[in-house]
Amino acid sequence: MDYRYELGEQMSKWGLHLSDEQWDRFALYFRRLTETNQKMNLTAITEEKEVYIKHFYDSLTLVSRLPMDEIDSVIDVGTGAGFPGLPLKIAYPRIRLVLLDSLKKRIVFLKELAQELELEDVETIHGRAEETARDPLFRERFDLATARAVAKLNVLSEYCFPFVRVGGRFVAMKGPDVETEVQGAKRAVQRLGGGGIHTVSFSLPEEMGNRNILILPKENPTPKAYPRKPGTPLRQPLT
Repeated sequence: MDYRYELGEQMSKWGLHLSDEQWDRFALYFRRLTETNQKMNLTAITEEKEVYIKHFYDSLTLVSRLPMDEIDSVIDVGTGAGFPGLPLKIAYPRIRLVLLDSLKKRIVFLKELAQELELEDVETIHGRAEETARDPLFRERFDLATARAVAKLNVLSEYCFPFVRVGGRFVAMKGPDVETEVQGAKRAVQRLGGGGIHTVSFSLPEEMGNRNILILPKENPTPKAYPRKPGTPLRQPLT
């Protein structure tokens, strides 16, 4: 698999050097993902090279722009099939990881997968962000909140900022066109305790698409009014 060597070479430029054991974990992740995908809808991407580039590598691009030595706790909101949370955990086993998703079948899959991958300190939660973020065990407890979901940035910000400690970061992983979305979210981000929005654009290897990473530092506590009741952030996005 020459592409795996090429991906490793690119990651080494970020200071990330995966061991053979870590690559073996990604191989197991791929097998379980594609096997389970035949029984439940986890991903539309199932070809091996595409999974490695569009899921695993794409998830790890965060590493190139974040001070990972300062990040000890991560919550992945709307984690789906575990992206980007589980790839980050495989690469950085020391982090405490929480995977949050509203679909129980996905959470059951992720819990079993984390055990099979022999990853410690991974918590899987079946729930909605609007409710979980009001739990004192999770509110403003994380160095990093991630989201790779399709919702707009102002909606994702209301889901994610309440989990992030002041001084931490919320990172949204997006496709190629984000400028309008970013402009429309600036006031909401400030209202939720965020500072600026830093956009990092890049292309995936093998011409598999363009991506943007949106990095949003948290400068102030999130007001107690947020997040609003389940469903409200999506129906009535902050402007």
